[in-house]
Parts: sequence; C-alpha cells; structure tokens
Amino acid sequence: MVRAPYRAGGRLGASDAASELGTLEHKVVDHLFVLSPASAVSSGIHEYDGRLPDLRREATDLWASAADKLLRQVRDLPLESLSAGSRYDRMLLEMGLESALFDLRDSRDFDVNPMVHVGGLSLTPYTVRPYATLEIRIEAMHRQLGGVPLALSRGLDRLEPAVPAPFVRLAIGIARGLEANYRGVEPLVRSFSDASFERIREVRDPAIDAVRSFAERLEQEWLPRATQDYALGEEKFQRLLWVRERVRVPIEDILKAGRADLVHNQSRLQAIAKAANPPTDGPGLLQRAAATHPTAAELIDRARVFVEEMKLFVREKELASIPEPAVCRVEETPPDHRGLSTASMNGPGPFETAGQEGMYFVTPADPTWSAETQDQWLRSFNDSVLRNVTAHEVYPGHFLQFLHLRRSTGGLARKVILSGAFIEGWAHYAEQVVVEQGLGAGAPEAEAAQLYDALLRDCRLISAIGLHTQGMTVAQSTELFEREGLCEPIVAQREAGRGTYDPVYFGYTLGKLAILDARHRHLQSQFGGSLRAFHDRLLSYGAPPVGFLDELLRAS
Repeated sequence: MVRAPYRAGGRLGASDAASELGTLEHKVVDHLFVLSPASAVSSGIHEYDGRLPDLRREATDLWASAADKLLRQVRDLPLESLSAGSRYDRMLLEMGLESALFDLRDSRDFDVNPMVHVGGLSLTPYTVRPYATLEIRIEAMHRQLGGVPLALSRGLDRLEPAVPAPFVRLAIGIARGLEANYRGVEPLVRSFSDASFERIREVRDPAIDAVRSFAERLEQEWLPRATQDYALGEEKFQRLLWVRERVRVPIEDILKAGRADLVHNQSRLQAIAKAANPPTDGPGLLQRAAATHPTAAELIDRARVFVEEMKLFVREKELASIPEPAVCRVEETPPDHRGLSTASMNGPGPFETAGQEGMYFVTPADPTWSAETQDQWLRSFNDSVLRNVTAHEVYPGHFLQFLHLRRSTGGLARKVILSGAFIEGWAHYAEQVVVEQGLGAGAPEAEAAQLYDALLRDCRLISAIGLHTQGMTVAQSTELFEREGLCEPIVAQREAGRGTYDPVYFGYTLGKLAILDARHRHLQSQFGGSLRAFHDRLLSYGAPPVGFLDELLRAS
C-alpha cells in the first residue's frame, strides 16, 4: 500500500468530493501496483521491492472486478464539485484503470503475450541505483529470485496454445537474457559478504533453471504452432488511443498527419543536403556525418561531454528550468540489456529519496565483433547522432522531464499514471527544438541526424496503424522503413517486428505533433513567446495524455 511519505498532493480540497477523490486516488494507485509492482519500484516506492504479481486467471479476474468497482466510484464523483486540477486527477485515475483493463480484456496480453510473464523479472532496479543499503537491496533480489519459478510456471499455464510468433520470439530472447542478469549480480553481492552470495545462489540457480525452461518450452512447444494473428483491429486500436492518451481523433486523421510529417521531414532533409558544401542527397549527408565518430575507447567520454554541452545549451537558450539536483551519470549499458538498447535513460523515480541521479546508458561496440562491425557501430554513434541521442535521453529530453516530474505538484496520480506518448513525444520534440534553437551552429549534419530519427518515428506511426488496422504485412512494414525511413535492412526488420507487439510506438510522432500543436496554439497568446515558460508549464503537468494537452493549457 502507498503510505503517507508518498502522498504527493495530500487532500485535494475542503469539499467532500475532493476529500473522496483523495481517498480514491490512493486506493486506485495501490490497486494498479498490485498488478504491476515493478512500476512501484521504478517510481521509488520500495515497499514493493522483490514482489511479483499473481497473474493466474482467477487472480486477475478478481483484480479486474475490483478495478471495475473503483472505476465506478471514480466516475461517480461529480465534476462540478471539483477544481480544475482535481478534475484532471480524476481523469487520470479513470484512464489508469481503463488502460489496465484494456490490457486484460481487449488485447488479452496475459493470455497471448509471453513477454508479460517474463518482462518484469530483471534484477537491474536493485543493482544500478543505490537507493538503499546493499543489504536491503540484496534482500529484495532474494525475494524476487525466489518467486521466479512459480511466476513462470503460472505464465506458461495461462498462455493459450497458439499465440503470435513475434511475441514468442522476443519473449525467448528476454528469458535467455535473464540468466546473464542473474549471474551478473554476483560481484555486487559478494562485495557485501560471501555468506550473502551463498544465500542468493540458493534461489538464483532455480531461477536460472526456470528462465531456461521457459525459453526452451516456448521454442519447442509454442513457436511451432505460433500464428501471425497480432493485429488489434480498428475498433480496439481506436480504443487504445483513448485509454492510453485520451485521443478521439479518427485513426485515418492520425495516419494522414503522420504521412504529412514524413513528407515534410524528407523534403527538409533533401533541401539541407542540396544546400550543403559540396551538395549531396539525404543519404549522402548522413554518410558524411558518419565519418566523424569516437573510437571505442572514446565513446562514453564523448557522451559525457555532450551531456554537459546540452545542459549548458538548455540554460543559455532558456529552453526550460533545470530542477536541482540535476546529476546525470553516463555509463555503459549493462551487458544483459545491450541486445535491446543502443542508448537509454534510467531516471530517478518521482518518489525516490536516495540514488537521485540519472543514468544515461550508452551501448559500446562489442570487442568480440569484427573490426568492420565495430566500425559500423561507432559510425552509427557519430558525433551528430550522439548529440541528438543525448538531446532525446538527457537534456532537454527524458532526464529533464523526469526532474520536473519529481517536483510536480497535485495529486499522486500525476506522478504514477503517465502518458507514454507524452514521455516519448517530449523527448522526440526535444531533438527538434534544440536544432531550431541553433544546435550545431547550423551545420547540416546536426539537423540531418535529427531528421533521420524523425523519419524513423514517422514510419513507426504509419506502421503501427498499418500493421494493426490495415492489413499491412511485416514485409511491407520493413520495406516502408527501408524506402521512406532510410533504414538499413537489419534496422528496418527490427522496427517492423517491434510494431507487431508494441503498437504504441506511434507515441513518438503522435506526442511530438501534439506538443507542436499546443505550442502553435498557446506560445504567443498565453506565454508571450517564451519557450521556457511554455515548456515549464507543460512539464508541470507530469506526463499528461497528449489528447488532453489543449484542455490543460486552456484551463491554466
């Protein structure tokens, strides 16, 4: 249960309706964490450390019935008795419950997606951030490892005999990566005591056996009978837009906007390439940028330099406030995550009271690769791209947004129920706004890197809608990423595959376009043209559903 130290907003007002909302807020958040204790841990609520959810059908049916009751109670609160801020909190509670129920009943993730059963089992939250003493974190790891065999057994029992092949393949990869994750804690635990490691090993070895068995059974039993039946369909996709983002815009209109953004970005890339000295085309400009890149030994240090540069750039251009403490470490991506990520941000949760630094993970070239492959990897991390990635992951992207989330006021819901499209849309928008403000001193390579990522995100939106509502095949999606997004074949294949199991990767472009629309509508009239004032206001809402941005800004 979420206890008093985590009550960000306390009571929301003197009225009975506001008081009832405050009580309901904690009940709803506690209930959501029962289904996803890993979300509580990442938020910095560590009474959930080491817990795994009970995902048996009878358990989730009971959870859903209780969620239905909470949802009715939230909807029964009279809007006219609540302040504008409390109405926003009420909407978030409704959205959080609807979203979780969608996963249970509409997309049926727990029945057809093995990734759900293996995705929250990593020990990384207890190793990368020193939020508590090592003894306390070792105890959390012990609890979690001890629960892995039963959780995976229950997951296999629940899965339907025939599930989508892309889901199975990725779940196998995740499960196989967990063995390295579990073995990788040994040096940390031994640093505390050998006795502690022996105790961990008693539960670690059965957990490793369980993840191996999970992967093997998926490969031997589920993969041969797997289907390509991953599409949500138009009705469910439209519903997904509502429960995740409060977007009622018809799918066709969103697709039209995504295609228009694709054409705009393609035209801009061609224009700056032709204006370059010497002139070239879009792919040629990208190849030219790739020539300036760090060596394997320089990569992490170069990223550290760019973090400080971007922090200074945000301050000098007055793009947004930077709440303190603002400490961001740059580290190599942990080995067990390198197959899934080129770069990522592990930000401090909104309730984290220790270990408050951000961690910007950058994936190095694998020394076991051939010299040619290592060079290709480092060329993909050329200086222009690495600056753009740093804008996305750190300043003014994810890390800055996390800092504002930590200090946001209002109800508890604002720090727990977060819009994926706002989070990724903000970071994608951050890439564009720094180029608009002169990052790279007008060098075409800087904008080319930003546009390349924009093309990729445009293709994600088009693919998500195509794969799930229009009968697009994975092969057609792959071709789209290659032809329109200028992706290498291996990248295009990975992106097309991701669209089958992650339809909300439309959020990068959807969120960016929503923020740009809000800026167009409100920057001058409400903020006198001040980007800092506009951005600070936007970030003060937490991570609001992008379909609600205009209403929030009009009400403030």
